Amino acid sequence: MNLKDTINQYDPTKPLAQATTPPSAWYTDKAFAEVEQEQVFANNWLIAARVDQLQKPGDYVATDVAGQPIVLVHGEQIKAFYNVCRHHAAQVMETGQGCTKALTCPYHGWNYKLDGSLATTPLFEGVEDFDKLDNGLKPVRCEVWEHWVFVCLDDNAPSLASFLGDLYGQIGPLIDGDMQFYKRVSYEMDCNWKIYIDNYLDGGYHVPVLHKGLNSALNFRQYKVETRDRYCLQSCPTKASDNEFAKVRTGTANYYWQYPNLMINLYEGIMGTMIVEPIAVDRCRVIFDYYFDEDNPKNTEEFKSNSVIVANKIQDEDVAVCLSVQKGLASKGYETGRLSVAKEAGEHLFHRLLHGDLKGV
Repeated sequence: MNLKDTINQYDPTKPLAQATTPPSAWYTDKAFAEVEQEQVFANNWLIAARVDQLQKPGDYVATDVAGQPIVLVHGEQIKAFYNVCRHHAAQVMETGQGCTKALTCPYHGWNYKLDGSLATTPLFEGVEDFDKLDNGLKPVRCEVWEHWVFVCLDDNAPSLASFLGDLYGQIGPLIDGDMQFYKRVSYEMDCNWKIYIDNYLDGGYHVPVLHKGLNSALNFRQYKVETRDRYCLQSCPTKASDNEFAKVRTGTANYYWQYPNLMINLYEGIMGTMIVEPIAVDRCRVIFDYYFDEDNPKNTEEFKSNSVIVANKIQDEDVAVCLSVQKGLASKGYETGRLSVAKEAGEHLFHRLLHGDLKGV
């Protein structure tokens, strides 16, 4: 079966009550994974950095986005560029973050200003038909929303505000007080990136079975699932319980997913983001960033540490089941599954949006 047929095996027109999951090849075919990188990740807005990493002139973050080397830098404003020297393609800034007066290639010393323009080219006299103005770092679209800096590799994609749609104005009012970044934790998992998203979007279906500790802190009967244009909100009030989970998870739990790979978890005085990045067809990276309201007196160092410990325990449970699903998807005993009308509307939205990005292949 060719790639186009594999994509079109999924029928996005079926309502939730009739829908199936995508065929297992969407999660196991290497060619499919390669097309996703271009059609999904290179064409949509993705988080590349936090605003707090780019506070003053000269601050920069060098990273990869959709498989491309990108550098974000604060000059007169925050801008993004392909992190590739225009001379012989070396990475200009080493991966990571820091503060600099200029962007200098470590290969031959070509020097770029913070606005990306080419400043100096050592030992380059005599080269004909060469204009510095035409050889600055190539820009990448870049916009700021709330605590994050997004980039988009597609010059023809809509604005970030249009892309986020109804979500654009929702997060700010829910963020308590002075929410400050606390810690980053990354996991690499032997499963397709979509398995992790599917797991997140199952409307809490797996929570009472897999996450008994978390379930003890949630009033699960009031768990709700709402879908909009490119996002899903799962919400549930917490409940009092004398255990480590309930002590660090209070207020209403609001779990946002924004297509394709961003999740934002909000509790009272706590915010966490998760970004899922594909590494290979059967491997992904999940990046957790934790934030706490510095105005909230309960958010002591002990509380923050315990909150991350609890999150890690939940993540370990998710890792185990995601690896199990990856193995099952590669077996001869499974092709597609069905979706719960009560719980899995978020997955249905995810699969339809994916098909929308892939249908033109």
